[in-house]
Amino acid sequence: MFTLPLRDGARLGPLEVWHAEEFAGHLDRAREHIRPWVGPAFVTDDVDAARATLKRYAERQARDGARLYGIWREGVLVGGVMFTDFDAAVGSCEIGCWLEPSAEGHGLITQACGALLDWAFTSRGLHRAEWHCRADNERSSAVAKRLGMTLEGVRREAWPYEGVRHDKQIWAVLASEWPGMSR
Repeated sequence: MFTLPLRDGARLGPLEVWHAEEFAGHLDRAREHIRPWVGPAFVTDDVDAARATLKRYAERQARDGARLYGIWREGVLVGGVMFTDFDAAVGSCEIGCWLEPSAEGHGLITQACGALLDWAFTSRGLHRAEWHCRADNERSSAVAKRLGMTLEGVRREAWPYEGVRHDKQIWAVLASEWPGMSR
């Protein structure tokens, strides 16, 4: 199985169904911190639900769709990155992330998302990658900026959470704008 080294001794690797117990434990540490910022189907409450989430991503990956990768720091799963949508035929994808508080501030998400974008553009030949986040999620917007993405627009009140609707930002980067792509 492959892993990609990240800074500070962290590593990026596939997050698969057999990681269900570890994923559930990680979500116990991260759940309340990430709940406002990620889709409700992702934040699971037990091992069976964690297994179902991982299985859903595995099935989508088998169809050349969405993919899920974990970030391990000192051998502990602390977060991850994903293709929430991946459509090679159309040439576009959407990436996302989550991280527990203990791993924030080390640049792991930016580095891991950069690896996903590099693969999408250079290996798979995609044309466009998007990043969606709540407009009040300043940390997420900062990652999009660091990845060289452009804020293309805001969908007003498009993100419901606990009975309140929040604005959603849409960021994107094109393959022609990605460093390392021949122009």
